[in-house]
Amino acid sequence: MVKDQHGSFGWLLRQSGERKGKFIASVVLAAISMLCGIVPYYFIAQIVKDLLGGSTDTNAYIINCAIILALWLGHSLFHALSTANSHLATFHTLAVIRKKALDKLAKMPLGDVMDQPSGSLKSTLVERIDSIETTLAHILPEFTTGIGAPVIIMIYAFTVNWQLGLASLITVPLGLVCYALMMFGYTENYSRAVKATKALNAVTTEYINGIEVIKVFGKAQSSYEKFAAAAKESAASFVDWMRKCNVYMTFAMCIMPATMISVLPIGGVMTMNGGIATADFITIIILTVGLIEPLIRVMSYSDDIAQMDTIVTEVRNILDAPEMKRPEKITAAINGGDIKLDNVRFSYSDKEILHGVSMTIHEGEFAALVGPSGSGKSTIARLIASLWDVNGGSVSLGGVNIKDIPLDDYNRKIAYVSQDNFLLDMSVRENIRLGDRSATDAQVEEAAKKCGCHDFIMGLENGYDTVVGTSGGHLSGGERQRIAIARAMLKNADIIILDEATAYTDPENEALIQRSVAKLVDGKTLIVIAHRLSTVKNADRIYVIKDGSIAEQGTHDSLLAEGGLYSSMWAAHISAKDGEEDV
Repeated sequence: MVKDQHGSFGWLLRQSGERKGKFIASVVLAAISMLCGIVPYYFIAQIVKDLLGGSTDTNAYIINCAIILALWLGHSLFHALSTANSHLATFHTLAVIRKKALDKLAKMPLGDVMDQPSGSLKSTLVERIDSIETTLAHILPEFTTGIGAPVIIMIYAFTVNWQLGLASLITVPLGLVCYALMMFGYTENYSRAVKATKALNAVTTEYINGIEVIKVFGKAQSSYEKFAAAAKESAASFVDWMRKCNVYMTFAMCIMPATMISVLPIGGVMTMNGGIATADFITIIILTVGLIEPLIRVMSYSDDIAQMDTIVTEVRNILDAPEMKRPEKITAAINGGDIKLDNVRFSYSDKEILHGVSMTIHEGEFAALVGPSGSGKSTIARLIASLWDVNGGSVSLGGVNIKDIPLDDYNRKIAYVSQDNFLLDMSVRENIRLGDRSATDAQVEEAAKKCGCHDFIMGLENGYDTVVGTSGGHLSGGERQRIAIARAMLKNADIIILDEATAYTDPENEALIQRSVAKLVDGKTLIVIAHRLSTVKNADRIYVIKDGSIAEQGTHDSLLAEGGLYSSMWAAHISAKDGEEDV
């Protein structure tokens, strides 16, 4: 990724869009707040001078106190308004970034997304983006007041007495030396902490998602040890880092704000020798007692700024990742619905999976892809569904390369149901309605009835309003599949791809689903991937895939007559069915 010449902060501001004005307003209000906080020093100095000069003007004293109170209230008010504006702009900016990142994931090839641990992605898009909020919301107002106020106070102190003004800065170099020692090895320590945190997120997600397998196969101890090791490394990365920094940080925080160490003795000697008036000495004390603390507050953001830079880099790596290039508008006419794969090659993780696959699936045809596990059947289906892009050759629809068809337009033509179905954590009704957001409740229920879902749905606690849980975890695998098929049917797409979509269903429901699918796909193109060959023997054309190539193709009868791979697979299938019946 090319480094942004304006840095992470500039990039974040550009994401704020129409809310950038609120960031500007935040700076202006912070500046007003800063002035309201500084001007009282002048009136305090006046009060001190008047009192030391023997003044008994009560009205002047009351007026000065009233002005100080009004300025203090103004300081608080404008500070609150400043942070309110910066927070509103920040929340909007983070929402924009999250939406862009999620939109980007939808446009990236599926393989690139699957290459990244889900725990790491979740950490970046949720927790780590959220952690930017404090820094981004406070950095503008805090930097405005934290740097502006000390500079103005210092200028005022120098106008009163430049020697004492200079004396008040003596502790700053010593504190900065301690601070520099504290920052030694920062890059290495921070990189270790980030890496350990990501690893912990990934292991935690894996542990939780795989808890059933872990328990069933007695791997709880070894899996927990892996989780515990990641947790200990995450904790150690921060503890070790803090242990290295604590001494230097303590000295820096104690020495830098201790301006009185130099101001009191030097000022006292100067006062006794007549080098400075008592009133001016007290004024300098008042001005410099809190001079360094705002600067320390600004310096304390160095960790947050570095963290923000790292997080922005992670997010931009997602946003800048290669995506499936599609036009906004289609320029060529799609003639019919024939799907053609022409010498398609596809590699995944530097290993070629498909080797020059060519096939034509005619509009309205029932095509089946069969073959041994790992032969490339699902890869072909995903390429047709435009979940991945081919590395060589082309996939076309109606004579138009699918890369020349807008992704949204093409997605509307495809209904894809895989073996590993995913349901969102909402009601059964809303999960089915994802197939067609405009569908009525009656249409949703009609689709469920046609797919054999209605009876079991009505048996759930709240019927169609039952929340299915995370990833549909409250339902069985077969129930999730049938809901996913109902969702695909409701979409009413021109091309329907079923990738082992009935793998978890029992024979009775499988037969019901097959009859329902046969009715619902009338006149549509149906592509089915199946290991149960009996479910596809009526296909118009069966493609037998082996080692990433088409080994055979034809109808069920013609392939049996050839006596090749399909024939042997069919014999094994029949033998297995006979064995099940004997049991």
